[in-house]
Amino acid sequence: MPSLDGLAYTRGSSDDYDRYAKLTNDNGWSWNNIQQYLRKNEKWTEPADHHNTTGQFDPSVHGFHGINAVSLPAVTYDVDRRVIQATSELAEFPFNLDMNSGKQIGIGWTQSTIKGGERSSSATSYLASNFAQRPNLYVLTNARVTRLVQTGTADGVPVFKGVETLTAKKEVILSGGAIGSPHILQHSGIGDPSHLTKVGIKPLVNLPSVGQNLTDHPFVANTWLVNSTDTFETALRNATLQMEQTRQWNETKTGPYAASTFNLAGWLRLPEDAPIFEKFRDPSAGKNTAHYEFIIANGATRLPVPATGNFMVIGTVVVTPLSRGSVLINSSNPFDRPVVNPNLLDSPFDIFALREAIRASRRLAQAPVFSDYVISLQDTAVTDDELDKFIRGAAITVSHVVGTASMSPMGATWGVVDPDLKVKKVKGLRVVDSSVIVSEPHQTKDLGKS
Repeated sequence: MPSLDGLAYTRGSSDDYDRYAKLTNDNGWSWNNIQQYLRKNEKWTEPADHHNTTGQFDPSVHGFHGINAVSLPAVTYDVDRRVIQATSELAEFPFNLDMNSGKQIGIGWTQSTIKGGERSSSATSYLASNFAQRPNLYVLTNARVTRLVQTGTADGVPVFKGVETLTAKKEVILSGGAIGSPHILQHSGIGDPSHLTKVGIKPLVNLPSVGQNLTDHPFVANTWLVNSTDTFETALRNATLQMEQTRQWNETKTGPYAASTFNLAGWLRLPEDAPIFEKFRDPSAGKNTAHYEFIIANGATRLPVPATGNFMVIGTVVVTPLSRGSVLINSSNPFDRPVVNPNLLDSPFDIFALREAIRASRRLAQAPVFSDYVISLQDTAVTDDELDKFIRGAAITVSHVVGTASMSPMGATWGVVDPDLKVKKVKGLRVVDSSVIVSEPHQTKDLGKS
């Protein structure tokens, strides 16, 4: 659990994990088998305002004795009530009691890594004071790993148990993230030999997939002017109110600062007969898996905040993108930043899915419950061409980078790590972070149906 993110706790669908198991030939990654670890990690916690959460989540699918806290929103707004009512007015947008049950389709309450109004993360759990004092744990700050060091060979393959001047007794676990891990691997001589040679690094291990298959979620915010003053803009324009909300949080850990920036999310699919599927295979892992997500916020998310007006925002996110990018070093200096190419919106599928997600968000905002709330849509694009232009001008990433050191089956000629997360063709080294998440190999290119 990082200390810099949007706090949302989303496991994904059961289909996602079952596909990991299929792609890696390792049933340990299946939804049923991974449950014990999800629940071992999770500590379901009541929200900071202690409200009755009956009907907002399913207790049977959560863990209550783990270490990382998960809770429901501690502050709710008028827009939240209206969105929930819209799920009973429009069949297209069903209510989902718990999007972390494995069946994610529908709109429901966001679950966040928050405990008592404060962020719950690895820093506040696994590295909290009661663990940080362990004699077998040493946290070195103000330091940066630049490369891994080969410490020998075993069974004819290189052993990487060294980090700078340190040597591990058993193994090194690399957790640099989907940008940092491939950066470190390449500077250690592990990657595509031709590219490493080009930038002045001696190739030691031939793994061309290092830094490839970068996958991220493109996001576009859709904004409506609303008939309300109970939105984020009111506080953002009022220094006195901001100070009051800050004081409330400092003293009681309640109020707006005790919650995430969005209380509701939706996970939705394109129609099965969508014309895009005439050219592209369905990239989702199954019928329980969304093609796109709604992030529903009680105020404008584009900066700077408009000088006047109050707003509702539905962020639209493609969560099954086909576009693939890369993370490649561009020099032998480990302190030089790598070249990160997100390659967002490279695939026509991603453009289509965003376009249809935007249209779906507009249909949600036209539910009867919004008739006295929504004043006007702020984005005027309507036709396919207009929407495509709007998307290309407004799309950003939500920083969900994965895949740059992806898993693959034992003995596979592609991928970076085996299903047990040990780096291929070496000993003594694992990668444990989002870079290992795997997508279907055919999704690295836009392949149409044969």
